[in-house]
Amino acid sequence: MEAGNPPVGLGPAGRRLVTRRTVVRRLIGVALAAAVVPAAALVGRAFRHPQDDLKDAVGGDFEETYRGRHIRGARGQGSMMRAHIGQRSGRWDVTVDGRPLHLMRRADGSYLSMVDHYQSYPTPLAAARGAVDELGDQMLRRHAL
Repeated sequence: MEAGNPPVGLGPAGRRLVTRRTVVRRLIGVALAAAVVPAAALVGRAFRHPQDDLKDAVGGDFEETYRGRHIRGARGQGSMMRAHIGQRSGRWDVTVDGRPLHLMRRADGSYLSMVDHYQSYPTPLAAARGAVDELGDQMLRRHAL
């Protein structure tokens, strides 16, 4: 080693150089973490109590506290024509802490909420719980007219 040159792998101020290999390793680590975290979250949702999710599938209203939030759901009023021909309305009136949560029924019979509209849920209760999970500590906003 010559007197004026720093050791290999160190910059002029004696700091370590960031090599291409280090950058690639860190990017791979970030990519793996980005792939594993959502998968782990889905696995956590799979271990919920399925009997709780199905208690509104038979058509009953529901009311519960989930993660500190008060969730209430009741079947909405259908049109007179549907009531006349004996079909039950797929509309639900669901609130989270007293604020309306808008649900939409999909063609396959599942539900999605306006908070978490990328995920469909088998029941309105499951959709309300998914919305609470997405909201975290935020409150639903009232609908602006």
